[in-house]
Amino acid sequence: MIRRGSGRRIPIGSAGPQRALITASFVSRVGNGLFNTAAVLYFTFVAHLPAAQVGLGLTIAGLSGLAAGIPAGNLADRYGPRTIWLTALVLQAATMAAFVLIDGWLAFTLVATLDRLAATSGSAAGGALVARVGGDRPAAFRARLRTFVNLGVVLGTLGAAVAIQIDTRPAYTALILANAASFALAGLIAYLGVPDYPPLPRPEEHRRWSVLADRPYVSFVALYSAMGLQYQTVSLLLPIWLAAHTAAPRWTVAAVYAMNSGVCVLLQSRIGSGVESPRQGGRAFRLAGLLFLVSCPLMALTADVPAWAAPALAVLAVCLHSVGEVWESSAGFALGFGLAPDHAQGQYQGLFGIGFDAGQALAPVVLTGAVLALGHTGWLLLGAFFALLGAAGPSVAAWAERTRSAGEPNAEAARATSAR
Repeated sequence: MIRRGSGRRIPIGSAGPQRALITASFVSRVGNGLFNTAAVLYFTFVAHLPAAQVGLGLTIAGLSGLAAGIPAGNLADRYGPRTIWLTALVLQAATMAAFVLIDGWLAFTLVATLDRLAATSGSAAGGALVARVGGDRPAAFRARLRTFVNLGVVLGTLGAAVAIQIDTRPAYTALILANAASFALAGLIAYLGVPDYPPLPRPEEHRRWSVLADRPYVSFVALYSAMGLQYQTVSLLLPIWLAAHTAAPRWTVAAVYAMNSGVCVLLQSRIGSGVESPRQGGRAFRLAGLLFLVSCPLMALTADVPAWAAPALAVLAVCLHSVGEVWESSAGFALGFGLAPDHAQGQYQGLFGIGFDAGQALAPVVLTGAVLALGHTGWLLLGAFFALLGAAGPSVAAWAERTRSAGEPNAEAARATSAR
């Protein structure tokens, strides 16, 4: 329990706040699924922006958004995570609604940049809020949260498919406004159901950039960001490979998407709830790398089998890859939250989000420019790359645990910053 200034006690980890946060996150991700599936089609076919301009604008927005991570996390640590998260949701609702009014590339880029700044801020503050709501079994809560987040994206994607089939301006506009409404509704649910946790006391040696001096944590963020290429291996690289290099029917792309989502939804809670400590996280990270080492060559082999066998092989590869994704995300939760000091969760989650987003921004260039260009060799090298990253997980986790003593979860960073 944490006592507020008013004297009222706020329960940590109780069922009510957990349900509210899960519901709010689910609602906002349904909206994301609606928007992300059809966004490019809206900007190109409805707003009449050339595809190259859309890509450039989104790149500028994505890179600009990275700047908000640590500052927003510091604000969450200073003023409380719920306040900053709600503010970010309100801003995202406004920027999303503004997309229906854009009339040119400059307006599009400005709105997209503001949207990414708000999204990055919300990710940092939301991570800190998850840490406060998690309770005595944070791994189980985070696994359940991610299960519903994945389910929300799936439902949103199915809804977007209807609008895409209708293929009219009002249908696409409805998707964007529905996403804006989802942010507003998520904020309302969180406001009513999630306590306004006060900031935790900070030690004297705390600095706004302490996380950058925490070398084990920075190292893990780098590993996790590089391993994040695996997400777009299924969503970007494999669909291109199936369409251009295999005899598989086109519906195979939809099948692998569905399989990936289904495996993650079904297994996240079962696997993730058992990955709680940093040491368990390190082992989970290594296991994920080994599964990717097997799944990537299997994806490559879809080009070498008959048309009737290619879909089955693709689904098998994606099943293995998806199990690896569940282990990898569970490792990310265990280490990303477990290595962060309680009073600086926002700052640490801000860096974690920056690293992940930067990796996702680079993923299309790496996967299409290097892996796809090398063909089968590229797939083998990609699997080996994931395995090497995973193999480093236990060592980084052990290193991080050695720098943290009981009651001082960030000893190395504290020493480094206090010496400045």
